[in-house]
Formats: sequence, structure tokens, C-alpha cells
Amino acid sequence: MVSRVRVWLNRTYAENVFFMDQLRRNPSDRAVEIHATHGDADSPVLAAADTAELEPEGLSPAGYVEYALAQCRRRGIDVFVPRLHQSAIVAHRAEFEAVGTALLAPPPEAVAVFQDKVVAYEAVQAVGVPVPPWFRVRDADELLAAVEELEAGGHRACFKPASGAGGVGFRMITRSPFSLTHLSGFPTPYVQLDLVLDALRRSEEPVDWLVMPRLEQPEVSVDCLTGPDNRVRLAIGRVKNGRRRGFTLQDQWLEPARLVVEGFGLHYLSNVQFRMFGDTPVLMDVNTRPAGGLHQLSLCGVNVPWLAVQLALGDDPGTVTPPFLGQDYTVVAGPRPLRPVSIPQQRPETEAPLLPAVPAPAQPGSVQTGAALPL
Repeated sequence: MVSRVRVWLNRTYAENVFFMDQLRRNPSDRAVEIHATHGDADSPVLAAADTAELEPEGLSPAGYVEYALAQCRRRGIDVFVPRLHQSAIVAHRAEFEAVGTALLAPPPEAVAVFQDKVVAYEAVQAVGVPVPPWFRVRDADELLAAVEELEAGGHRACFKPASGAGGVGFRMITRSPFSLTHLSGFPTPYVQLDLVLDALRRSEEPVDWLVMPRLEQPEVSVDCLTGPDNRVRLAIGRVKNGRRRGFTLQDQWLEPARLVVEGFGLHYLSNVQFRMFGDTPVLMDVNTRPAGGLHQLSLCGVNVPWLAVQLALGDDPGTVTPPFLGQDYTVVAGPRPLRPVSIPQQRPETEAPLLPAVPAPAQPGSVQTGAALPL
């Protein structure tokens, strides 16, 4: 009898409830039990998991590694998909292997390159992947100089933190003065240059921003599955153009993504994002973790989360070609159950029959998560 697989996702995005669903509906028909931890008791991933815990707050990266090792030992984790403190965790891969846990994450050298966007841009440019013009700024004078140079070239300037993920801190610069028109309708990512400069001059601490031209659509996120031998097993681009989404296997997107993931050893699941700078696709960002929208590749007939777990367990699926490319679609919100209390009664830690692989019954509270629907 084939044993169950125990997978842990730590402090992951709400959209990864679909990642969890796909693991349970794997084509190998293998039992999967999912453990989830989070700092937010109302995260839907806790409700979707078989067992769940709130994570302790205030741990240093080293302290979090000790916590993670203890979780893996106590919960019998076979595959750990780390998001929080990924860089610290992958540096201790041998210790996790010693307790029987495979890390579904790249080696520390690869993670380090892509923690800092400036380091990442310099590194990928050296292997022939196009990047947009960029400026690293730390104060008001550097920001103003970067914006003026970009505007002189006919570009709109934007900025984002040199390190970070998920679009946090991304803003677009405008010279339009602040007025009541900015208080009507919905908030936008536009910020007035004079207000930003004033805030920087009043701040006692420097910033660390990447200033670059605003890149145009389409945005193409290439999801990659790569083995420990640095060879890509699967690469599919998800195309975003406004509300419309679709898929691509065109070389102009996949080949530079392959250069990145194979050249830097981005093992297992990664995501390489491109946008247009004029007529040229250029690198926008690289994620050394599964993308939140990875589950959308199910519309192409592939279960990528399960392929990644197989690979992490040493069951190499080989090169995978999607049987088809799904039709264009859009993403809409839908309800997911929440736990009725901060942390529910846990399943006994002794071996027990698996419960049905479905979320708990809906409780009075719910949260919206995105599901893909055809257009």
C-alpha cells in the first residue's frame, strides 16, 4: 500500500487554497494530508488544511528554522513548501533531510540572487536576458534625478522596493498636483512626485527603491518546474492583458525564462515575469517560490503542484508538455470557509484514517479568493 504524503505550507498566500486542492486531486490517486501554519488565524489556508497552527510571532530567521524543524519532526512532514524565511530555511536543507523532510525550494545560492532586484537584474543581464533601464535610489535627490532622466527619454517613472514580493510598495509617479480629483473614485497606485520628495526629505531613514520606466502589457508570468539537475521539466506562460488571461508557449517568453531558471538553479517551482519595454520583452521580476496563480495551469490539463511534489520526493516526472492550452479566462472572487475559532481541534498526531479531502463546512465567516473562469 502506498503511504500518504504529508505536505506543509507555511504562511502562504490565500490563493494557495487551490494549490492544496490540486494536491488532493492528484492523478496518482495518492493520499495527501496538508499541514498549514500562518500568522493570521483567519487565513483560508488554515481552514483548507487537515491540520493547522498559528505561527509564533517575533522569531528571528534562525529561530524560525528551529521552529520549522520541530514542526517537521512532530508532524511527520514529507515535503515542506517554505515561503516565509525561505532563504534561512534552504540554508539548512541537510538538517531537514535528516528528519525526513524534502524542501520544495531552490538552493540558498539561487534564492540569494533574487532577494535583491538590483542584484537580480545585474545577474540576468549578464546571461543575456533583457532588463529595463533601472536606477537604485536611497534619497530624494537620487529619486528626482532618476525620474527626470526617465521622463527625458519619454517614459513614465515608477518605483518599488529593491527587495519584496507581491507588488507591495509599487507606485507610479505623476507630476499632477494633488487635488480633489484624486479623492474621487477608487484609490490608484499613482503618487504625486512632490509629495514623495517631501516625505523622503522629512524621513530620518533612507529608502532602498528601484526606479524604472512603467512597462506595458502584456505581462507574461512563466511558471517553471525545474529538477535538481537544473533542467526544466515544464514551462508555461500565463498571459495577463487587463482582465483577459490566457496561456502561451512562445519562445520569446519561455526561452529567457529557461535561461534564468536553468542558469541560476531555480529548482522546483519558480515564476519569471516579463513585460514589454517598447517592442522588447524584458524581465520584470523572479519569484523563487510557487506563484499564487500557479493553479490556473490546470486549465491546460496539468497538475503542477503534484508534479513538483513528485519531483521533490525523487519521483522524476520527466519532461512534461501540456496536452493543450486552455481558452482565455478571467479571475473572479469566491467564498472560502474560515475556521469558527482561532485554531480548531487538531487531528490526533497518531496515525489515523484520512478525513475526506474537502474543506470544513462553511462557517459564519468567509473570505474571497480568486478562481479562474472562462471568458
